[in-house]
Amino acid sequence: MKTLSATALAFVLSTASHIAVAGSREDFLNDAIKGANSEIMLGQLAARHGGTPSVREYGRTLMNDHGKAKMEASRLARRLNVDPPTRATLKADAEYVKLRTLSGKSFDREFLGYMIEDHRKDIREFTGVARAHHGAVGDFASAQLPTLRKHLRMAEKMMMS
Repeated sequence: MKTLSATALAFVLSTASHIAVAGSREDFLNDAIKGANSEIMLGQLAARHGGTPSVREYGRTLMNDHGKAKMEASRLARRLNVDPPTRATLKADAEYVKLRTLSGKSFDREFLGYMIEDHRKDIREFTGVARAHHGAVGDFASAQLPTLRKHLRMAEKMMMS
């Protein structure tokens, strides 16, 4: 059985690593766009059915901010030859169905709880991609962190009141 030289092995490993990173960039962009679609969809529902004016306004904020992020992520995805997804996440679809059955304080509590959990997860994921220095994708992730943190703080504040 033939063995690879150190140079050939290094090339294979570096190529495999590059492919894995490229795939993870694509996956991240797909997930980010699906996440934006989800936030827009749930934000629209909250803007219409929120039990308080602050939750309805928060829904509009999500729609606006995630609409901008989606446009930016979609442009970046197309630049990297990734077809931007048009759907929301399955988890957000399920949450939408659940929220449609609620109203008033029950709607607000469920919606805000979901937003807190989702934004905490997003902040962890975006921070990891930003720290990994994945070029334009890392720059996009880093640029979105202040908005994600703002959304988390807003939801936490409303949940406490």
